[in-house]
Amino acid sequence: MDFPRLHQPLRAVVVGANGGIGHALCEALAERPQVAQIYAFSRQPPRIDHPKLIGGVLELADESSISAAASLAAADGPLDLVILATGLLHAAGVAPEKRWESLDAAVLSQLFLSNSIGPALCAKHFLPHLRQDTPSVFAALSARVGSIGDNRSGGWYGYRASKAALNMLLRTLALELARRNPKAVCVGLHPGTVDTPLSRPFQTRVPSAQLFTPARAAQALLTVCAQLETRHSGQVLAWDGSPIIP
Repeated sequence: MDFPRLHQPLRAVVVGANGGIGHALCEALAERPQVAQIYAFSRQPPRIDHPKLIGGVLELADESSISAAASLAAADGPLDLVILATGLLHAAGVAPEKRWESLDAAVLSQLFLSNSIGPALCAKHFLPHLRQDTPSVFAALSARVGSIGDNRSGGWYGYRASKAALNMLLRTLALELARRNPKAVCVGLHPGTVDTPLSRPFQTRVPSAQLFTPARAAQALLTVCAQLETRHSGQVLAWDGSPIIP
C-alpha cells in the first residue's frame, strides 16, 4: 500500500485514534516508509507509542478542541491525508431503534452530534490545511446503512439517518473543495463489519469471512485512499473500492 499520488514524505492525521479502526490505521501508517508524521487525536490521549506519532486530544462535541487539533497538525506544514475514524452506534442509553416507538430526541441528538456534526466541524477546520500543490485526501468513516437507496430492512433510525447526513455533508464539502483546492479529494469510507466494540453486539449473524479484524480493515481503507482520484470526490466507497449508492 503505497501512496503514489500523494506528496512524500506524507503527513497524516487520524481522528479517533483510540478506537479499534483508528488505532489500526495509526499502526498501519507508522509502518509505511512514505509516512513521515502521524497526528493521532482522540477524546483521551492516544494509547500508541511510536516515534512518528504525535498525540493530542480532540472532542467532537467541542469545536475549540477541533480547531486546536487542526492548528497543531498543520503547524509544520500542509496535510496530505486526514482520516476521521469516528462513529457512534451504541452507548449507555443509546441503542439502535427497532420500532418508531423507540425514537428519542436526546438519543437522536447524540447520534447526529457524533456521526454528522462533529465530522462536519472537523472538515471546517482541517480542510483548509490540506496540501494544494499535490493531491490530498480527507476521508470519514461512514456506513452502508447510511445509504437511502440500500435501506431495505428499516430500523436503526438514528444511526442510519446520521450517517446519511454525513454522506450528504461529504458530498457538499467535496463540491466546494473542488473549487477551493482542485487536487484534493473528500470521500466517505465504509470499512465493512469490523471486530470492534461498535459492532460486537451485532456480530452474531455475520459470517466469519465477512468479519474483519481492525488491522485488515485499516489496510483495506488505506489501499482505497492510495487509489483515490478527483473523480471519486463526494462518493462513499466500500473497503474494496466499490461505490455505495446514495
